[in-house]
Amino acid sequence: MKIVVIKCGGSVLDELSSGFFTSLDELQKQGYHLVFVHGGGPDINDMLALYNVKPEFRNGLRKTGLDTLKVVEMTLSGQTNRKLVSILENHHFNAIGINGSDGKLLNATFINRDELGFVGEITNVKVDLLNILLKENYIQVVTPIGISEDGEKLNINADYAAAAVAKALGAEQCLFVTNVDGVLIEGSLASCLTENEINTYIENGEISGGMIPKVQSALAAVEKGVESVMIVSGKNPFYSNQGWYGTRISKKEPMIK
Repeated sequence: MKIVVIKCGGSVLDELSSGFFTSLDELQKQGYHLVFVHGGGPDINDMLALYNVKPEFRNGLRKTGLDTLKVVEMTLSGQTNRKLVSILENHHFNAIGINGSDGKLLNATFINRDELGFVGEITNVKVDLLNILLKENYIQVVTPIGISEDGEKLNINADYAAAAVAKALGAEQCLFVTNVDGVLIEGSLASCLTENEINTYIENGEISGGMIPKVQSALAAVEKGVESVMIVSGKNPFYSNQGWYGTRISKKEPMIK
């Protein structure tokens, strides 16, 4: 089974173009099965503001107390997930939303309860559940909420959740959808970048601003065991004529045969 895992950040959902969905349609026609994992930072921050809760982050991870966790789960499951499922269905895709804690899909453990609260990292993905729905040709839209052995729900970084799902399913591609075509180096789209190249380009300023966290998240996903991650645009086609358009991020130089 050919699988593509697609991570969509909450901020890009409202910017997805017809070209993006054309690429999804072409992937399906080529026999690919699709799984989405989504974030929801902007929606969560808006909801926390209603409750007068100030967002806190530690090393890029949202500090999540019990009250914040309730808001995170409510927003991701009840708002962002519903939004993405509806968008896909409005473009005639067969989509179904799943909370990551449902059926113990995303098994997780606390990263550092004292510093981060209810924030976890995935220890196991229950692929049996995913495969059942994949065989029925559903596009699954997964909320990055994990569950511990003791039944406690944990907030999972969506990039890491996507990487864990991609690794567990043996996905052919793991895509991070953004609002840009990929990484531009000297004004041109870089088709492939390694960890060493990325670090060099950050140091010399070629990669700057909002692209830095994007490539660092991609590298962190590669560290989790995915062979590579592609940064692609949600505003334009990213797959056409069996070719990918974006920037492939990998840890090492490809082997020369």
